[in-house]
Amino acid sequence: MGATGTNAVALEAVGRTYGERDALLGVTLTLPPGGSLAVLGANGAGKTTLLRLLAGLLRPTSGTATVLGSSLPKESWAIRGRIGLLAHDPMLYRALTVRENLAHQARLLSAPTERVDELIDAVGLSNRADEPLRTLSRGLIQRAAAARALLATPELMLLDEPYANLDPGGQSLLQPLLENNRSVVITGHDPEALLRGTDFAVGLKAGRVAFHAPSNQVSSADWKALYEG
Repeated sequence: MGATGTNAVALEAVGRTYGERDALLGVTLTLPPGGSLAVLGANGAGKTTLLRLLAGLLRPTSGTATVLGSSLPKESWAIRGRIGLLAHDPMLYRALTVRENLAHQARLLSAPTERVDELIDAVGLSNRADEPLRTLSRGLIQRAAAARALLATPELMLLDEPYANLDPGGQSLLQPLLENNRSVVITGHDPEALLRGTDFAVGLKAGRVAFHAPSNQVSSADWKALYEG
């Protein structure tokens, strides 16, 4: 549970459509500051759409969305640099080295230049930092993407299957960097592990909220129902 104050995330009846397809329908949820939220659901349930909306990359079609006290999409500019997004797309240039990628992102975010070397070391890429991204494995690229997401010391981390390409050693290295001491919204393929490691959970089914509760109150029947039918 986080500290008192403005919620890190507050959605009220939020919807998002793609043409005639509803990706999110009437989603209402909150996350207190410093809290962690697991987003559960089958493929196509709306998990990635939800994270992209929270990051300010998608506009809600309906409802109201507030992130770190700023109304989206009107005040998306105010949360730039305060949010770290680690998604399926690493958002890095394959022709550039790890160091060049991070230095470029640091300039865009007005992040301290010393953060580049600090994070390269923290994610275990010191010996590969000057190699082009295209020469690295998917797991090492994921480490570089994690470093990019952490450059501006964000208050809110949005993690879309962040450990999918990592071996156990890589996951153990990145998990405390990504999840400790900040608000977190996370998706993944292991509902039981997500529930054990988070304060709250929301279950999405066909874009609708099936449940929103403290993680320790979500039963196996609750989350298994998300993947049926």
